[in-house]
Amino acid sequence: MIVHNKLANGFAYIEVNNSSAEAKIALQGAHLFHYKRVGEEPVLWLSEVSDFEADKAIRGGVPVCWPWFGFNEDKTLPQHGFARTALWEFVCGDEVDEKSSSVTIKLTHSDETLKMWPYKFLLELKITISDKLVMELKTTNLDDKSFSITQALHTYFSVSHISDVTIKGLDNKPYLDALTWKKELQKGDITFNQEVDRVYQEVDCEIVLSDKKRVIHVRNENSSSVVVWNPWIEKCGRMSGMKKDAYESMLCIESANAFDDFKVIKPQESHTLMAAIY
Repeated sequence: MIVHNKLANGFAYIEVNNSSAEAKIALQGAHLFHYKRVGEEPVLWLSEVSDFEADKAIRGGVPVCWPWFGFNEDKTLPQHGFARTALWEFVCGDEVDEKSSSVTIKLTHSDETLKMWPYKFLLELKITISDKLVMELKTTNLDDKSFSITQALHTYFSVSHISDVTIKGLDNKPYLDALTWKKELQKGDITFNQEVDRVYQEVDCEIVLSDKKRVIHVRNENSSSVVVWNPWIEKCGRMSGMKKDAYESMLCIESANAFDDFKVIKPQESHTLMAAIY
C-alpha cells in the first residue's frame, strides 16, 4: 500500500507498507525518514526532536545531499546543497508484488535553483522498499554545458549503543580525516570512542555494520567514496535537532561521490548513485 499523508502542520509525506517492510518519505527533500522491516526495529535513526517544517532539514533518516556535499565555496549557500530542503514532486508508486514497493520522486531546476547553481537538471530518486532498501539517485544534465556534482545519500543508522558498533570492509582504505584535514590509511575495523568524521576513498566493496542487535550490509554502485560520521559528546550537544545523548544511538555511513570522487555530467547524460541496505 502506498498512500499520501500529511502531518498536522501540513508537512506532506508518502507512507509505504507491504508484507516485508514499511517506510515514510517526505516530499520535502525526498527524505526517507523511516524504514523498518516486519518484526524488527527501525533500521534508520531519526531524532526525537527533529523539525518537520518547511525549509528545515530533517535530522536523521536519509538526507539527499546534492549538488554539492559539505560546504560550498560560497558560504552563503546551504550546506550539502539545496535538494534536501526543496519540495520534490511525486512521480509514481508501484506495488511490485506483495513483498516489494517502489516510489519515484523528482526535482528539476527552477528560477530559485538557477540563482544558487546555474544549470538545468532533472534529479530523480527511486526508493524500493522490501526486506532490502534500495535507493537510486539519478542526475540528468538538461543544460547545454557540462556540470560537476558531489553528492551523498547521508544515511543515519540506528544502533543499540555506539560503543558496541564495528564497521568492517574499509581496512587499508585511504581516508581524509575531516577533523584534522589530514590524509590517513585505515588499519583494521572501525570502532568508536571519540568523534569520527572521515571520507573514505577507493571503496569498491561491501560494508558491514555489526551491532549487538543485528548486522547490516551496505553496497554502493557508481560511488568510490563513503563517509563515516558520529559527532560524539561535545559536538552532539551543540547540534540542532539532536538531543545531547543522541550520539550514543546513531552513526552515519554515507554513500557518496565526494572530493576526488566528484562526477562530471555532460549535456543530456546521466549518472546514478545507488545504495542498497540489507
